[in-house]
Amino acid sequence: MNLESPKINVEKTPEEVFDFLADIKNFEALMPENISKFEVLEDDKFVFALKGMPEIILKKKSIEAPNKIVLGAAGGKLDFSLTGNIVSNGDNNSEVQLQFSGDFNPMMAMMIKGPITKFIETLATSIPKAI
Repeated sequence: MNLESPKINVEKTPEEVFDFLADIKNFEALMPENISKFEVLEDDKFVFALKGMPEIILKKKSIEAPNKIVLGAAGGKLDFSLTGNIVSNGDNNSEVQLQFSGDFNPMMAMMIKGPITKFIETLATSIPKAI
């Protein structure tokens, strides 16, 4: 299953956006209002939970400064990744898009598609306000 957020314009350079997303503690500022837990576990790993959902641990898997950051599931039953793509859009301007990719059975995919789509849209649209 592959999902994408809308492309979001950010009035910052790709380097500034990348540096913000590379510091995982900043993801707390991007989380939706219904977050019930956020905790940094290590320099490259954090756990979060939304009300009514199980805890999810994300770990920084790879980075390609200043254009790409890949977070992946660290443990748990679900295997997925969340990729932040950052593209220069002129002077002091960037375009950010989040991509969610996971391998789920059809039943699970049907159940989580809506909430995950809303979640990555919330993360993406929060970036310009949070930086």
